[in-house]
Amino acid sequence: KCTEVGSALRSLPGKVPTGGTTINAFFDLAQARSKNHGLANLDFRNYLLFYMMSKYGWRDSQNCKTADGTDGHMEMAGGEFCGNATRAFGMLMAKRKGLHGRCRLTLEVSGCEKNVGVEVDLDNGTARAEMPLPLFARKETVGGVSGTLVHLGGIAHFIVEDVEPSIAFFLAAEPMFFALEGLDAYGVMFHDSKTHRMTPLVKVPAANSLVWEGSCGSGSLASAIAQSEGMSDGEFERDYIQPAGTVRATAVRKGGEVVAAYIGGSVTLDEPVEVEI
Repeated sequence: KCTEVGSALRSLPGKVPTGGTTINAFFDLAQARSKNHGLANLDFRNYLLFYMMSKYGWRDSQNCKTADGTDGHMEMAGGEFCGNATRAFGMLMAKRKGLHGRCRLTLEVSGCEKNVGVEVDLDNGTARAEMPLPLFARKETVGGVSGTLVHLGGIAHFIVEDVEPSIAFFLAAEPMFFALEGLDAYGVMFHDSKTHRMTPLVKVPAANSLVWEGSCGSGSLASAIAQSEGMSDGEFERDYIQPAGTVRATAVRKGGEVVAAYIGGSVTLDEPVEVEI
């Protein structure tokens, strides 16, 4: 990763003077020293940025310094926070560090203002991540359907029960999300009270994506928060069965307020693959 050594930013393929300059100077140098296959200026910058992010987990916010005291940095494509990806990244970092048994890592993750703790159990192949606390949870109605809107900061979800999962319902609910500032992602969690299954439909505006998620960690937590409304003190924990697996969400309440939140479950890592961009 990029680190500042003395007065220079040590990067690939060389050093870039720091003195008030930005990472753009690095891209200029890299372009000058590379065979860029006809790419120029912004196109080359984006090409190199996505390569670095995919290979090294770098983030570019006009500056390439690493965070102190963390075990790694993960950046989602749309800049959003993803609890499931955080758990998987925690497992990956634990294996790369050669750790064994149970361990705890601290990660810097996009879409989250503070570092995130991940508890990894390498023997049992599970990982549990801290989650952002809700800004609010309130009742809303869309098309005559009552549900709970849970705002987790950079991401919000609308929790409904016994509604047929559909893009049409999502689009009807979407104006509700437009009223919330600073969202990197938002979704509708469709719950079936008979089968106890959850179907997540999530949008990431920056990536222009609307996806039927295999599983959604933040949506699982939002569901636990919604379903524990009215609980004064104690720990609410539930397994949410989703198309690609089960996520266990935990909301800890004190005096009716959520004071801690987690998602956990099994994590399976495939063998590494290389993709040519």
